[in-house]
Amino acid sequence: MDTTCTFPTFHGRDRLIAAVDHAVEQNDPHRISQMLQLALKQAIADSTIELPACVHQPVEDHYARRELYRSPEHGYSIVAMSWGPGQGTPLHDHSGLWCVEGVWLGQLEITQYELLERDGDRFRFRPQPCVIGDCGSAGSLIPPHEYHTIRNASEDQLAISVHVYQGEMVRSSIFEPTTNGWYERRTKELEVDAA
Repeated sequence: MDTTCTFPTFHGRDRLIAAVDHAVEQNDPHRISQMLQLALKQAIADSTIELPACVHQPVEDHYARRELYRSPEHGYSIVAMSWGPGQGTPLHDHSGLWCVEGVWLGQLEITQYELLERDGDRFRFRPQPCVIGDCGSAGSLIPPHEYHTIRNASEDQLAISVHVYQGEMVRSSIFEPTTNGWYERRTKELEVDAA
C-alpha cells in the first residue's frame, strides 16, 4: 500500500523525490552516495523546492526528526532534521544503513569516529577532525564507516539538514563513554516528530 499521503506536501516535493529515485537506482552504494550528494546540493540551491513550514520550527528539548517521504518502490526514506542552537546527537551509528546528508540551512559540525576495538558491547573509537557542513554542502556515511556525531554549534541560529537513508531508520546504536576510553553501546528507538 502506498502511504505517501501521510507525509507532508511541499513545493518541489516531486522534483526532490524524482532526483532521489534516479540516484538510488544505481547498484553500488558509493555511486548512489555520489549521485545523492549532487542531487541534494542541487535541491538545496533550487528555489522552487521549499521544505514544509514545520521543518523551520525547532523542538525545545531535542533536535527534531520529521519524515518527509518513504519510497514504496525503493525503500529509502527522506528525513528533515531541525537543529536548535546547541542541539546535537550523541555518538551513534545508522544500524548498517547508508545515508546521505545535506545541510539545507545554517551550519553543522560533523565528527566521524574510527572504530579501533570492540569487546562485546564495549567499543573504543578515535575521533576524526571535525568537518563543518555549510549550507549547500552534502556528505555521506557508508557502513562500516558510520559512527559520528552531528551538532549545531550556533548559539542563536536554526540549522536544517535533509537525510536520505537506505531504508526507514527506526533505531540506532548510541555509544556512551565509560572508563579508559571505552564506550558502551545501547539501542535507541528513534521517534519522528509531527510534521
